[in-house]
Amino acid sequence: MERRTVGAAALEVGAVGLGCMPMSWAYTGSRQHGEESLRAVHAALDRGSTLLDTADMYGPFTNELLVGRVLKERRSEAFVSTKVGLLVGEQHIVANGRPGYVKRACDASLRRLQTDVIDLYQLHRADPEVPVEETWGAMADLVTAGKVRSLGLCAVGARSARRSGARLHDGTIRQLERVQQVFPVSAVEAELSVWSTEALDALLPWCAAHGVGFLAAMPLGNGFLTGTLTPGEGFEPDDVRARHPRFTAEMMAANQPIVVGLRRVARRHGSHESAVPPAQVALAWVLAQGRHVVPVPGAKRERWVAENAGAAALQLTAEDLAEVAGLPEAQGSWE
Repeated sequence: MERRTVGAAALEVGAVGLGCMPMSWAYTGSRQHGEESLRAVHAALDRGSTLLDTADMYGPFTNELLVGRVLKERRSEAFVSTKVGLLVGEQHIVANGRPGYVKRACDASLRRLQTDVIDLYQLHRADPEVPVEETWGAMADLVTAGKVRSLGLCAVGARSARRSGARLHDGTIRQLERVQQVFPVSAVEAELSVWSTEALDALLPWCAAHGVGFLAAMPLGNGFLTGTLTPGEGFEPDDVRARHPRFTAEMMAANQPIVVGLRRVARRHGSHESAVPPAQVALAWVLAQGRHVVPVPGAKRERWVAENAGAAALQLTAEDLAEVAGLPEAQGSWE
């Protein structure tokens, strides 16, 4: 698989990563199976998808434990990204960016991941009670101590913090400019997909201008862009999509033209015997947004991991990219 360089630390990863969250968090619990997920992680490494993205809050903790079982055998083949800064309670999630907590959390993540160093340590959310420079300084101390190789900022939750009239990632960019004064940012993780393109406006150009890698979260639109979801089929109560405004039966039906467009592009590639799936077109579009961009699709089955990895070899033409750019905007409020 093609390799791409992540940010200031110049660390190389496969062009398509693996989001491990669905294996133990946020998606339908009845379809989460540990051994199947382990095979999926191994399959990712086999195909060159070296970036494994997890977080201490996923589970909580169980996702890191699962990834650690693979790292115990194949640490040298993997690029490990995990996150800190969120605590999970019974019915709520709270931010904790206190320096002492950050350092204890890192030690705990290292134990669960069965490794002595984390390649990319991301701040999951800034703590409104702690200046972000203090949190970032504690994370920088972990680099000095040899426990972490590089630092990143996760902006996936930026949508909920948007002020009226502000662009989606204005607040994220202000945070980035503050922490850059403390220690270099190697990567930013934020949502980017065919149906969520807001990062193209300012955040992606900011990363390119500052030599910062961009990890594209949810590049398959929480599964919608794969074309495998049926409008009206519904989701189990523990699945985040059960409460997502773009996953009502009405909105899924209204947004089908996006998937139809991806299939139309896909038909120009491959053959009748080996058709290109729409998911690969969606990922190839993300890859085409810049050499500093690495999509991190979530998956928990070997089949989908293999399909996603195949997108790295799909070269979209100028005609393809123009057609995808001209697809209808997604319907359904996110607020």
